[in-house]
Formats: sequence, C-alpha cells, structure tokens
Amino acid sequence: MDRAQSRAIDVRQLGHEHLICCFLLDDLLIDCGPASCVPALLEELGDTPPRVLALTHIHLDHAGAAGTLVERWPDLEVWVHERGAPHLIDPRRLLDSAERLYGEDMQRLWGEVLPVPAANIRVLHGGEELDGLHVAYTPGHASHHVSYWHPQSTTAFVGDVAGVRVAPSSYVLAPTPPPDIDLELWYDSIARVRAWHPERLAITHFGHLDDVTTQLDGIERALERSAALAREVSVEQFVAALRLEIDADEGARESYAYSLGAPLDQCYAGLARYWSKRELAP
Repeated sequence: MDRAQSRAIDVRQLGHEHLICCFLLDDLLIDCGPASCVPALLEELGDTPPRVLALTHIHLDHAGAAGTLVERWPDLEVWVHERGAPHLIDPRRLLDSAERLYGEDMQRLWGEVLPVPAANIRVLHGGEELDGLHVAYTPGHASHHVSYWHPQSTTAFVGDVAGVRVAPSSYVLAPTPPPDIDLELWYDSIARVRAWHPERLAITHFGHLDDVTTQLDGIERALERSAALAREVSVEQFVAALRLEIDADEGARESYAYSLGAPLDQCYAGLARYWSKRELAP
C-alpha cells in the first residue's frame, strides 16, 4: 500500500481547521472525531464507506462519532481496546465524566454520542496483526489507548501518544487531561513507537509529521516540563506559562488550535491528579 493512501481528514471542529484529524488508510478509518463533526467527515469520505473504524482511544474528540457511523453503516466494524469497549457499548459513564469537564458546552463541542452495538466491536488487547496493521497497547494518555503501525507505509498512527503539534509550529504540547494520566506508562509507550522506526507519524492534533525523532523527543520534553510545572504552580500560572510558550513559537500561526485541541486547564487537572495519586500511593 502506497503511503499516499494514508489520507489526513480534517473534520473542522467548530468550523476551525487543524484541530481534529482522522486518517483514511484504504478502507480503514483511524479515529472518527466527535459526532458534531459527522457532516464534515461524510463530505470528505464521499460515497465509499469505510469497512473498519480503528479507534486509538474513546475520548470524544477521537471516537465520539462511532455510534453515529455504525447507525449509518450497520456493517461497520469498530476496533477498540478492551478497557474502552464497555464505554462504547454503554457511554453513560464516559458522558458523565465529560460533562464534569465541559458542562454546558457538551452538545456544542461533541454532539449526540450514540452507543455502539456490541456486535460491531472487535476488542483489542495489543499484539494483534490485522489488515496490515500491527496493534500496540500504548497507555499513558489514556489507560485504553492503542497505536497502529503500518509497515508498508512506515507510518505509525499514534492518537495522542506523540502529543499535540500544529505545523509549521515546532512547539509540542503534552495533552494530559484527567482521569488516568500515567507518565511512566506514557514514556514506555513512546519507546514502543520508537521501536517501530517509523518514517511518519499520524497524530490526531494534527496531521502527518515526517520529523519523527524530533517529535518524539519533543513530547518527552513536554511531559517532563509540564509535569514539573503542574507540581509547582497554580492552574492559572500553569495556563499562563504554557500560553506564553506557544505564542512565542515563531511557527505557531494557529495558537488557538493548541488550546482547543488540548485545553490547558485540563492539561493541568490531569497532571494534578497524577501527582495526587502518587502522593497517596503506599
């Protein structure tokens, strides 16, 4: 399969470009974006539906449209890690958690989140080889996160593992929302991606990146920097410091895409929860 067949699809959340990206690899759709963006996604897909929806994880910006797509295409197979599968089948706990973060903005941001019938789900554990893709369990950002390696195109589809970066900016932001950030597992997941020796990364926020080593080094530094900062300062100081860093980057023409793709106050909240759990651990 030619690498050009891995096509980036901008679902234009809230009418903005470069916030949420899905990837079409032949007849496999990798992540689908939120239900609020289904019209833009369908416009890009055209008349040929995907055969498989391969999810990296179930956060609403990656998987919120899954149930809507299955309703439209009842034969669509949905791949998801075993820890995420129950929350696709019955999304009530997922939505309750999201509502605590987004409140009245839930509908505007994500649209109506429909359940995915159990019969459509293929449960992943990590280690599978399916349709030319190698599946790896890559937690850290989320306990149910997987990444996909496509050797034929030397592309790794890594969801949020490699961070947020909106080219031509060189700035890498670590997306660390609650509830299950785990820095040690995240570093292990980055190492797992490195071991594939990819020539290209496909990241949800945003697009294809060819400077793989630079990007993976960048997310490691971003995790170290933001984790240390969150331990030392208030949420207001954390947000102000990262916003200054983003705005100072000469290539950050669309700095809004960083704060919308990974809201900075939520990045703080996830790290604060991480440090709190470590302090309570025996």
